[in-house]
Amino acid sequence: MLKSMFVAPDPGRLRLRSATRAVLGISLAVAVCALIGHTLVAAIIAGLAALLALFTVLDTTVRAQAVTTALLPVVGFPVLALAALLHDHPVARDLTFLAVMGAGVYARRWGPRGHSLGVFAFMTFFAAQFLHTEFAQLPDLYGAIGVALLASSTVRFGLWCYERRLPAPVVPVLAARRGLARATTRQAVQATLGGAVALVVGHQLSGDRWYWAVGATWWIFVNTVSRGETLVRGFRRVLGTLIGIAVGAAVVLPLHGALVPTAVLVAVCVFGIFYTAAVSYTWMMLSVTVMAGGLYGLLGVLDPGLLALRLLETGAGALGAVLAVLLVLPVTTHDTTTAWIERAVRTVHACTREAAARLSGSATADPAPHVAELELTLARVRLSLAPLVHPLSPLRARRARAHQVIALLDECAGQARSLTAIAADPEAAHDDRLAAACARVEAAVEALIASEEALVGPAAPAAVKHAGVTEPALAHLHRLEHALLELAAPVRSAPRRRLIGA
Repeated sequence: MLKSMFVAPDPGRLRLRSATRAVLGISLAVAVCALIGHTLVAAIIAGLAALLALFTVLDTTVRAQAVTTALLPVVGFPVLALAALLHDHPVARDLTFLAVMGAGVYARRWGPRGHSLGVFAFMTFFAAQFLHTEFAQLPDLYGAIGVALLASSTVRFGLWCYERRLPAPVVPVLAARRGLARATTRQAVQATLGGAVALVVGHQLSGDRWYWAVGATWWIFVNTVSRGETLVRGFRRVLGTLIGIAVGAAVVLPLHGALVPTAVLVAVCVFGIFYTAAVSYTWMMLSVTVMAGGLYGLLGVLDPGLLALRLLETGAGALGAVLAVLLVLPVTTHDTTTAWIERAVRTVHACTREAAARLSGSATADPAPHVAELELTLARVRLSLAPLVHPLSPLRARRARAHQVIALLDECAGQARSLTAIAADPEAAHDDRLAAACARVEAAVEALIASEEALVGPAAPAAVKHAGVTEPALAHLHRLEHALLELAAPVRSAPRRRLIGA
């Protein structure tokens, strides 16, 4: 786990840039709130608002990101007011919390903007429970959130602006279906019922911190589709929380809420959240847990019992999610994994096409964004296949094929990265054979994602006779073609032996 985080590719240093920018944006937001004279509670909610704005707004253009950021208060302020009004009405508060949860998941059907607004709405209600928000505090909190969004936007769109032309975490399958056949509708129902289970169990564990269980269920559902993905994410959340509690006991408790060292620790955790999110949910949850411990330390309520309670509440949230995905409108892994694999190979082709155009003299061709997109897509493939590649999985044949798919896709990504690096060299020479090699890659891609009826016979290994090519660009193209042709075997498995069975 540790090795995978530090050796994971970071094309364009996107994760490093995102994490560094997040620390700057959130630090500026909190510092401005402190200088203005906002309370500690307001400064904490300001930091949370800035974190969510930087973490969840994933539109593909700067303009779209700015619009979504501007819309965050539109959903956040009414939800915060509603949570404050219902603070002394437990039944109405709990039912409203579940309604916000279901609506937030359902909003994913409207793409990255719906996803961002849904997360912000849920977390605003969650923060109101975390901070025991009262109605009289709303003006101060509204002002702090406004300042936080302005400060973080100054960093994001002013001081350090770059476009994240990458796909938002939107389900690529079942999106066009209607009613309960739509994945987002099913997940909204699952999340609401799972949240209800977590809420009931959470209340039994603690009358004050019950919302932790609901929050755990929520974040387990975010960015997952199938039951297998959700189960694995639930396990990783519990594991990350467990490790984070151990770290918190060793590092956070001795600080006794001291402002400066705790603030530094929280900043390190923010960096960890953004840097590890794309490659390790366990490490991200470790960072989140330690950060939460630091915030509770600042509020003066942190003790070993509270850390233990957080683990129990997280377990309750995971239980709710598990029961929901297993018993309520389950979404199998077959369609989702197939769609992510198809997106991955299409992205490989797009990268190849852009690199070849760049090598042929095009000044506008740029394969780098496609390489970055490929890394995110491969992360989704790994998430979809995670239940099958787990060491405890009893399905040995499927586990072997799943490992083969991941290895071959990693090989494709490696060749694509190398080809992109060559294309970025201004001295790279044009070679007429590039067009022919790219055409073969395109043919391999199209054959791989063709309909099942077309996948009867094995593909001819067209790349073998070119194995002796020594020019770097052509060599990478031929290896890429060969990896795509080899990928056909596990992907084209017979229905009863299918890699990603129902």
